[in-house]
Amino acid sequence: MEFGLIERIRARVATRDDVVLGIGDDAALLQPPPGAQLAIATDTLNVGVHFPPGTAAADIGWKALAVNLSDLAAMGAEPAWCTLSLSLPEPDPSWLDGFLDGFLDLAARHRIALVGGDTTRGPLSVCVTVHGLVAPGRALRRDGAVAGDDIWVSGGLGDAA
Repeated sequence: MEFGLIERIRARVATRDDVVLGIGDDAALLQPPPGAQLAIATDTLNVGVHFPPGTAAADIGWKALAVNLSDLAAMGAEPAWCTLSLSLPEPDPSWLDGFLDGFLDLAARHRIALVGGDTTRGPLSVCVTVHGLVAPGRALRRDGAVAGDDIWVSGGLGDAA
């Protein structure tokens, strides 16, 4: 199951010049620009908890990446790379293609490269880890907020549910 799914994913992903080694090895090799700091965020989405059973695969793919990109944006970081851990009850190439349609469409819009991850058999679960770049001292941290600061949101609060 695993190698067929990995090859199906690898065939569809775009890359970036700073990806030295992407999908297919034990780990990815990435080259951050000199002087940049890495911002890293991870979110897991489980069927029945974060999306109802029967949700369109493309919508799950989009949401899995979107919740992570939101965390990078909150820190003021520019998206660069991501990994995807995907647990499926059984291999389903059609479902995977739909998932990748949503996931990779959003990835292309933000120039974020999928560089690795994991696939396994189990209840439907998606875990994405994003890596972004931010100039030293420029990360927007929660502990930097002070009374009177503006708070900005995109879309409606709670829409991700």
